[in-house]
Amino acid sequence: MTERQDEAAADAMMTRIGQVVMLHHGGDREEARERLLGLWAEIGEDGDPLHRCTLAHYLADTQEDPSDELAWDLRALSAAGELTDGRVAAHHESLAVRALYPSLHLNLAADYAKLGRDDAARSHLRRARGAMGDLGDDGYGDMIRGAIGRLEGELGESGDLGEGGGGTPGVPGQRP
Repeated sequence: MTERQDEAAADAMMTRIGQVVMLHHGGDREEARERLLGLWAEIGEDGDPLHRCTLAHYLADTQEDPSDELAWDLRALSAAGELTDGRVAAHHESLAVRALYPSLHLNLAADYAKLGRDDAARSHLRRARGAMGDLGDDGYGDMIRGAIGRLEGELGESGDLGEGGGGTPGVPGQRP
């Protein structure tokens, strides 16, 4: 019984996060940032890794300063390192932790590029490309692959940034 209550509470938090993300997508960046920060305070630094990964992933989107965006994306990556496939599948049966990494590394690559740290950007871009095999053959996978290709172009890189580039294998949501 307690396990079912925990799962219901976890789903409720993901629903709340999703509602705030819709607010952000509706154009209210500042309000979304404040609400996401409230949820972050609620779950805490040691909360459920899926909640932390998801919140940090979306909080990065609401930042105006690229350094702050980078800090949140690093938190998302760190939380992903604590996730298990079982926890991710409990949220959505078709998800696997490794499928999160292309997006997480792509976001970090973009953050570093904004900050003029091209070597770090290329390193995360290699990791994103190396993890692309874990993406589905669907709209989300196409979006991430396209964004990786665009960032490669912006950085003057060819599309062969290292299928064997290593890195961690592959965040929820629509944000690359």
